[in-house]
Amino acid sequence: MLALRLSLGAQPAVQVRRLLVAGASAGTGFLLLSALGHALSHPDPAASALRLAWCTAPLAATVHLAVAVARTDPATRPRPGLSAVGLGPVKLMAVSAATTALSCVLGSVLALLAFLQLRGDLTGMPLGGGAQEFLAAGRPLPLPAALTLLALVPLSASAAVATALRPREPMTGAGRAVRAYGRFGAYRRTPVQDSFGAYGRFGRQLGAAARGRRTATEAPSPEQDGARAQAAEQTAGSSPAVVPPPVPTAAPSGLPWGVAVLAVGLAVEAAASRAGSEGGPAAFLGLALTSLGLALVGPGLTHLCGRLLQAVRPGALRLLAGRVLMTEATRIGRPLGVVCAVMSAAYAMASLHDRDDPSAGPLVVLGVLLVAGCTVATLLTAAVEAKQAHADTTASLRRLGAPAGTLRRAAALRAVALLTLFGPLTVAVAELSAWPLSG
Repeated sequence: MLALRLSLGAQPAVQVRRLLVAGASAGTGFLLLSALGHALSHPDPAASALRLAWCTAPLAATVHLAVAVARTDPATRPRPGLSAVGLGPVKLMAVSAATTALSCVLGSVLALLAFLQLRGDLTGMPLGGGAQEFLAAGRPLPLPAALTLLALVPLSASAAVATALRPREPMTGAGRAVRAYGRFGAYRRTPVQDSFGAYGRFGRQLGAAARGRRTATEAPSPEQDGARAQAAEQTAGSSPAVVPPPVPTAAPSGLPWGVAVLAVGLAVEAAASRAGSEGGPAAFLGLALTSLGLALVGPGLTHLCGRLLQAVRPGALRLLAGRVLMTEATRIGRPLGVVCAVMSAAYAMASLHDRDDPSAGPLVVLGVLLVAGCTVATLLTAAVEAKQAHADTTASLRRLGAPAGTLRRAAALRAVALLTLFGPLTVAVAELSAWPLSG
């Protein structure tokens, strides 16, 4: 009931994003039911299994969109005071997963109603022509199998949201958790994790007290603090009006792996073309590896793009645009890489349109539109999430006197830089991937 109340009381923009999740769930559910109908109409289990396997791409795109929408939902974001009424991080995570499940269940119900309507089970007027191949009109529809397939989207999406939004402990630079409380709820002052029995070991607390006194002795004096504050004010007075946000120290680690997977995929496709097996399993394996590599290099290339924007004596505008790209390299680069991978794979698969079954043409178009739409919607949702994450920084810049036009120009500069880097890369990978498949 709480998830339903939060869903109904959300803002219009949030409701639109949830409706996008419901629509994606409806399209994926219809594709799953179409695979079931094809299995009922054809006795060949291999062809039916292949059609069901092709539904994994729309399913993954729908789950990815659901996770991105759940991240930007303001109703399930931890806020001060909610723990006092029983809405802690775990409860909010459960509410977010339940809200995602409600949206996906709505889409699955719509998919079932549309499939039954086209079969003629509701009105008695089935759709004719090539649609009979995947509707299985005139044959009894096994309801348990249909419900099992329709449950894949809500269960997968809610599980992915619960995993992505699970409460995490704050991490230090060394990767160790900083806990405010010790074992069995005992209060502790030291941020270092102890082994079992170390707390009561002789001399442990004496050493901690000595370290505390030494830290207090080494603390800066008030005169030093005043000098540092005066120097900071002088530096701030001489700095420009626009102060860039902080920059992460390390780049995303997926760039070398992505380049390696991308190179292996192109090599497999080239080997398949030389062997004369265009359109065979080896070529499709190379296409899958190429798409995976292109998706993996997204965060690293976004970080590199932000670093290139700040090269060669940058001004305040390029500094602001570049540092935002470096800070949000993982949040923006991951869906951007997925979008480039989907566009490259769609361009490569377009060379096989004449070899497909004509009866599966509408389903192929629906699948392509569903995957492309979900990836683009996920990218836009990630942009909204990045804007929400930098709301405090933007407000600070506005208080310092930064004009709104500067912030808009920085956003446009980021978009142009990403398009300049990822556009030619996507076209080049698409051409190299389509060459072995086209024969």
